[in-house]
Amino acid sequence: MLTLKIHNELLECGTDEAGRGCLAGPVTAAAVVLPNDFSHPWLTDSKQLTERKRMELKPIIEESALSFGVSHVMMEEIDQINILNASIMGMHRSIDQLTMRPEFIAVDGNKFKPYHKTPHECVVKGDGKYLHIAAASILAKTYRDLYMQQLHEEFPMYNWKKNKGYPTQEHREALKKYGPSPYHRRSFRLLPEQLKLEF
Repeated sequence: MLTLKIHNELLECGTDEAGRGCLAGPVTAAAVVLPNDFSHPWLTDSKQLTERKRMELKPIIEESALSFGVSHVMMEEIDQINILNASIMGMHRSIDQLTMRPEFIAVDGNKFKPYHKTPHECVVKGDGKYLHIAAASILAKTYRDLYMQQLHEEFPMYNWKKNKGYPTQEHREALKKYGPSPYHRRSFRLLPEQLKLEF
């Protein structure tokens, strides 16, 4: 069972992102403040759950949370500022959306930039340790997956409905055949060097 949060006595949010390793689409971040009496038997790192379970947990988290925020950082910004900075920017924007100012921020991973003067702690694999980070990981993942399913309707040849923009063999084969879409991240190595695309 995951621990609720790091500091029980503080108003604390958990934050995480999804889509850092993708070739296409946004990186999506979420921030969540859970009530102190929250628990749920399924809630854990989103990567450990099936897509169906994540989608079932999404409304439960949204209805139970004291507050939550979700933010997409689009391809153009990723290409301008790099994926790490874009991930952190997404987390900041998600925290901006909270209806209450957290007293402490629990961050999944090992890199973060200060958010105003709010103290924070980076927790490696935090989505498998703390419920509010796990909740943020599920919202980030489900919102991003739904967005990629919308983009799939526009560009079905890449099968984003299935691969969500990750560099699967099928996705790379489609890139070789059709070239990049407007939703591909131009700063990423879309194909190995010997198969370099002409932009």
